[in-house]
Amino acid sequence: MSDAAQPTAAEVRAAAEAVKTALDRHLAAVERRTGEDDPTVYEAFNELAAAAEVYDELLYDRYDEVTPFEIPGAEDSLPPYEGPEEPNALSVLIRRDYAVAEPQRLMAQAQRVEAADDEGAGEVAGTVHGALGILFGEFEADEIASRHKEFGLEEGDSTLWVLAAEEPAEPGEWLETPFDQVDPGRVVCRFDVSSVFDELDDDGDDGDEDLVDDIEDEELEPLDADR
Repeated sequence: MSDAAQPTAAEVRAAAEAVKTALDRHLAAVERRTGEDDPTVYEAFNELAAAAEVYDELLYDRYDEVTPFEIPGAEDSLPPYEGPEEPNALSVLIRRDYAVAEPQRLMAQAQRVEAADDEGAGEVAGTVHGALGILFGEFEADEIASRHKEFGLEEGDSTLWVLAAEEPAEPGEWLETPFDQVDPGRVVCRFDVSSVFDELDDDGDDGDEDLVDDIEDEELEPLDADR
């Protein structure tokens, strides 16, 4: 980079001050949060991420130095938003992964559901795939998520995508292929939960407090299952 294109020292200092301001706003939003999906917290998180990215770039361009900040996120892998400026509709796509950690517990819970329905514990609840069908048919996906250990399940990664649309889809329009026509350019935002964030946190120095520490606080607990 030529000297003419380099940012000034004042610009780097201003970017550093912006990070400090964003940190204060983020902490204040977390302290006042009203729930796990508080939009104020996510807005503050995104502002902090953006400020940190600008500072990192200017610092490198001016001084050939980098920061310890690393904010893993799916937004970096998404193309620029190309959807409507004022969406009239939206689609929420959610995926949650589970491991069947205790098959016997899973089937026992399904047999209880069958017994409560006066159908008796039959062969359907005696298989893992049959038990899954019974439990997911009986309980809302959110309840499965909050009680997954009771059902012998172990949580894996999860993600939530919000897509903007011009108009709502016609009834039944996409039911046969609900996930085959996702346009990444219409993704307004996405939120991911993964153990990889814990691993990144563990890889840091014990004495360092960087932005990775905030990732787990900002991960959205999905609202529904990917069904």
